[in-house]
Amino acid sequence: MDVYQEYQGFLKNEEVSPPLAAILSLTEMMERSNAGTMFELVKELKDGAESLNKHSPNPISLNAGCELFIEFITLFPHDSASFSDLKTELIKQGRDYVAEALTYRRRIAELALDFIKDDSVILTHSYSRVVMQTLLMAHKRKRISVYVTEARPRGLGIKTAEKLTAAGIPCTVILDSAVAYAIEKVDFILVGSEAVVESGGLINAVGSNQMAIIAKAANKPFYALAESFKFHRLFPLSQYDLPTHHPTLLSFPISQHRPAPPMMARPSVMPSRPGDESLTDDSVSPIKFTQEQIARNNPDVDFTRFVFIWRSTELLSRSP
Repeated sequence: MDVYQEYQGFLKNEEVSPPLAAILSLTEMMERSNAGTMFELVKELKDGAESLNKHSPNPISLNAGCELFIEFITLFPHDSASFSDLKTELIKQGRDYVAEALTYRRRIAELALDFIKDDSVILTHSYSRVVMQTLLMAHKRKRISVYVTEARPRGLGIKTAEKLTAAGIPCTVILDSAVAYAIEKVDFILVGSEAVVESGGLINAVGSNQMAIIAKAANKPFYALAESFKFHRLFPLSQYDLPTHHPTLLSFPISQHRPAPPMMARPSVMPSRPGDESLTDDSVSPIKFTQEQIARNNPDVDFTRFVFIWRSTELLSRSP
């Protein structure tokens, strides 16, 4: 069984997030397993989780689902007469959990409505299923307006803006670099999460951290919504502790041109003389950067410390 192919198939369902797709993939793997003991079954599931981790460019959220499911399998209390009966029960429990987890967004949205007042102006970032459901529910009961960042390099803010506009919610797309400019017009910031780490911090689409810092400076609330299956056993201390970080991010390219003239020469301020054309910039071909190159050299997610998230304990402790 190609567990990553199964994972990709489950992700085609818009309602299924990566952690739930990972749980469904491992459940499918368990159903097809020929393991005869719990030890063998758990080893196969761990190997499947490792395969998902290896093939995914951003494995943080799916890892949270894998760890949750494998721990559940290991600690599941049972009185089954045989291992076959136990495996059947575990498969049922896995699918039942995903079915129940799909209701969490609505329950979180209902809790979050207490934080959304009439005529609120909200700033959101990238695309989050739970934030989308919250905003759509709030639109049915209150008047809201939403600023959405582009959220480069993935640009998922455009998807959010299109869906909100189609639902009739006044929506404006702003540049990621315009957050500080727009913050005075905003009542609060509402974002989703790819993972909530052990410190209470947040891993989300890159740009979330700087939005939280700006919100803190402007004394504006910054709320994060997350389902319980996104709680992750990570404790990052900086951006470079994230599993998605690798040495090529934010790296400098190796120059393929001749070295610059010595500092003492300072050709940019020397008067031109006949025969000095070789020192001018015209002799060097211009470098062009594509959006694909920029995206490859930049991170997809960043880490926001707990100190920037307002009232997160109230939302998270009351969420499923």
